[in-house]
Amino acid sequence: MKSVTVNTSKVYDVNIGSGILSQSGDEIMSVCGGETAAIITDDIVDGLYADIIAKSLVTAGYKIVKYVFKNGEQLKTIDTYISILNALTDAGLSRSDVVVALGGGVTGDMAGFAAATYLRGIKFVQIPTTLLAMVDSSVGGKTAVNLPAGKNQAGAFYQPDLVICDVETLLTLPGEIFRDGCAEMIKHGVIRSEELFELLKKPLKPQMEDIITRNIIIKRDIVAADEKDYGIRQLLNFGHTIGHGIEKISGYSITHGCAVAIGMVAVSRGAWRRGLCDKNCHTEIVSILKHFDFPDSTDISPQRLIEVSYSDKKRSGLYITEVMPEKIGKCVLHKLGMNELEDFITISMQE
Repeated sequence: MKSVTVNTSKVYDVNIGSGILSQSGDEIMSVCGGETAAIITDDIVDGLYADIIAKSLVTAGYKIVKYVFKNGEQLKTIDTYISILNALTDAGLSRSDVVVALGGGVTGDMAGFAAATYLRGIKFVQIPTTLLAMVDSSVGGKTAVNLPAGKNQAGAFYQPDLVICDVETLLTLPGEIFRDGCAEMIKHGVIRSEELFELLKKPLKPQMEDIITRNIIIKRDIVAADEKDYGIRQLLNFGHTIGHGIEKISGYSITHGCAVAIGMVAVSRGAWRRGLCDKNCHTEIVSILKHFDFPDSTDISPQRLIEVSYSDKKRSGLYITEVMPEKIGKCVLHKLGMNELEDFITISMQE
C-alpha cells in the first residue's frame, strides 16, 4: 500500500492499495472515532461495495446508517443534498460521528458538502470507487452541488479526514467511466509533469497504483500551495471552462471526462493560435486524447459556450482566468476580460 499525506488546513492521508476496502473500518475508527458511520452512496455502488464497507465498519465498532441515491450527475442537486441532510438528522448523527462517501465524484461532492454543513461540520471520509474520483475529486476539499445556472455552483471547501483508494474497485468500472478518469490524468500531465504524460502512453493496468499515486501527489502539491483556489490551484481547471459549458448544455449527457477532453483540445488550439505554445504541444495533446478514444470536437456552437461562460463559477467580475499550455508539463494562467474570452473561445473552437 502507498500513502500520500496532504498538508492543508486539515492534515490527512490518502491510502492507495489493492484489496484494502475490507480493512477500512479499523482505519476510519482510528482516525475519526465516533459511534455512528453514515454511508452515502449511489444505487450502483451500493450493490457492489456497500456491504464490504458496512461489515468492516461494524467490526470496528460502528453503528451503521446508509443513504442511497440514484446514480448520475443529474442527481447532483440541492434536492438530493437536502435529502442527505435530512437522513443524517433522522439517524441522529452527532458532531463526533462520521460521514463516509462511497462512490465516484458525484457521491464525494454531495456527501462532502453535507458533512461540511451538517451541524457546521462533522468527520468525513472519502472512499472513491472511480478513477476520476481517486486522482481528482476525492483530494483537495472541494465539495458542491449543481444549480440550474451551472456545475458546482453551491458548495464549500471541506477537507476529508481520510481517503481510501482501493484500485480493485476499478475492475468493475464500465470502460467509458474508467476513461473519464484518464482525462484528468492527462490534464495533470499537461499542467505539471511531462514524465506522467509519457507514462500514460504505456499500458495503465500494470502501473495502476503508481500512476494513481503520481496524480495524487501532483494534486496534493498544488492544493497545499493554494487551498482556496485563488492562484496556482486554478491550473487544475485546464480545459474546464469549455468542458463545464459542454456538460451543462448537453444536460450532462456528455460525461465530465469527454467534455474536459474537448476543452483541452480547444484551449491548446487557441493557445497555439495565440502564439503561447507551438503546434507540437497542441498535436501531442490531441494525439494522447485520441489514444484514449476521447472526442476532440462538439456540435455545440461557440456562441452557446460563450453564453454559459458568464455563469462559470471561476468568473470574477468582468474577468475569468483561463489555463493555457506553454509546453507539455507547464501551463500558465491568463486573466481574460469576458470580451477576450469570447474571442478566445471562438478561435479555439474553429477546427
